[in-house]
Amino acid sequence: MTTTATQATGEPATPPTPPAPAAPAAEAYVFAYPLVTMELTRRQMTTPGAAVPGSAAPNTFAHLPVTPDASFEGVVSPNADTLYSLAWLDLSAGPVRLSVPETRGRYFLLPLYDAWTNVFACPGSRTTGSAAGEFAVVGPGWRGELPDGVERIDAPTSMVAIIGRTQVNGASDYPVVHAVQAGYRLTPLTDGATAAANADSGPVDLVTAPVDQVAALDPATFFAMTAHLMAANPAKADDAPMVEGLARLGVVPGMPFDWDSLSPETQQAVTEGAAEGLAQIQAAGRKPRARVRDGWMTAFEIGAYGTDYLQRAAVTLVGLGANLPQDAVYPMCRVDADGEPLHGDNRYQLHFPADGLPPVNAFWSLTMYNDRQFFVDNPIDRYAIGDRDALRFNADGSLTLLIQHTAPAEGLESNWLPAPEGSFNLMLRLFWPRPEVLGGTWHAPAVHRVG
Repeated sequence: MTTTATQATGEPATPPTPPAPAAPAAEAYVFAYPLVTMELTRRQMTTPGAAVPGSAAPNTFAHLPVTPDASFEGVVSPNADTLYSLAWLDLSAGPVRLSVPETRGRYFLLPLYDAWTNVFACPGSRTTGSAAGEFAVVGPGWRGELPDGVERIDAPTSMVAIIGRTQVNGASDYPVVHAVQAGYRLTPLTDGATAAANADSGPVDLVTAPVDQVAALDPATFFAMTAHLMAANPAKADDAPMVEGLARLGVVPGMPFDWDSLSPETQQAVTEGAAEGLAQIQAAGRKPRARVRDGWMTAFEIGAYGTDYLQRAAVTLVGLGANLPQDAVYPMCRVDADGEPLHGDNRYQLHFPADGLPPVNAFWSLTMYNDRQFFVDNPIDRYAIGDRDALRFNADGSLTLLIQHTAPAEGLESNWLPAPEGSFNLMLRLFWPRPEVLGGTWHAPAVHRVG
């Protein structure tokens, strides 16, 4: 074996063969996964004739008029606390004006997500208050003047999603919330500015879930989409090393990705790397990054991800459109105080001391899900319970919630959250949590088995 630049014959040594780009391809796949997932979700939800809940033309709100019931299985972990208002913005033709009505103290939030799933702005009760407001969502590179009284919101990408939520206090409250939703409006800032349709995307799959569509893409198509999308949806300055890595694979923003120009060995390595990237995302999705205390798992690293690309991709897979923790925190519990899985064969209590009720500026609720993350059918049609319900407090001001399959004793039904016969889990939703939640000095108490 020689250790110099020449072989024993005196001939120049053959340069070492660079390693096949499997590992860089895996990193690139993880990095680009949210961008591609957002695009396939946008296509599905903005295609004319789509029957997907929340579908609408670009730059148009779709308002969901009711909360789901136990028959709904369209989205995992549905919520019974807010009505959704959804929109996809195309800023390539110019800014879009977002109008928000006076909400009279009703909690709402309109988080704006860039094409990489980061929340970059969030008009709402926490940030802008209950007064009416006018905003202009402006895409990259736009130069122009805004009308007086219109606040500028700079979007880092031309593709933007809005996943708005407005507090609803039961079915009797629907008309009031519908009036608020009607006040959420999107209009082009300039005459003649229209959103691009899906003309360049080919046939759109309106049936298969977007995450399943992404998983089925071959690497040539996946990275071709990445190169195309990055032209109008640029990565951030902090992402420069990843952009350089993509370029070494031939993935350059705005340029065609020439898969056929790659050698068979490189194609194989990129294929293996893409599969490894997807496997990493799926594994991270099965084990969410969360703080665990007394059986409750709470994720705080959501909504804005910096350069934590695996976390960003994992959240995209399991819950596209996560809120910033400042707006909402959702602790989840699957086990009781003894670490045993929650099951409908048992009866449980969740006890909040008088000075330990969930600290929120808006409201809180406890939602029941079966082992498939859907609502549980029950005789009183109650899927969640919280501070907007007529709860019965104990004499000392504490609160005990009853979690069980069979009805409790007479007079205690007000505090009953019905459970299924089988396994289940609980989600505590804290809207506009106070600093003690975000700082970790408050956490939910353990769920205790009582029978």
